[in-house]
Amino acid sequence: MFKKVIFILSFLISQNVLGIERDENEIVWADEKDPVMVEAIKEARATLDTFLRKYKSNIPNVTSYKLKVMLTDENGTEHFWVTPFRPAKSGGFEGVLANEPRIVRNVKQGEMIQFTRSIVSDWGYVENGKQFGSFTVCALFRTMPKEQVTYYKKNHGFQCK
Repeated sequence: MFKKVIFILSFLISQNVLGIERDENEIVWADEKDPVMVEAIKEARATLDTFLRKYKSNIPNVTSYKLKVMLTDENGTEHFWVTPFRPAKSGGFEGVLANEPRIVRNVKQGEMIQFTRSIVSDWGYVENGKQFGSFTVCALFRTMPKEQVTYYKKNHGFQCK
């Protein structure tokens, strides 16, 4: 039996675009062994060092750096965006949990957490209004209704392959 995990499509704010209000902290269930999601996490981890170099470079017009982490407790597994984040003095990273937990109960939205790269499942940033990275979000787009995907790409600038 496969376990399901939550991937949160969080954009940290709710927007009212063209009169359509949408909960932008939507949750999407995915099987932990879903090959598309497994590949997205693998790609994010393989390119993490490139992302971290960009983060350290402080490039103009690049904002909203974020990491996604996989947290687990006795209730299950959930993936959360952490922003802002920074390298921790003790190694690894620390940052603010940007989503409200729906399954995992050992953390709270707004809490400062410390973590290692071993639980990083995604990364992202915005450059000139376009979102790069966010591999897990792009993977979720493959199974979401077309109008929902169009909304997120149009209003948040996702650059998915």
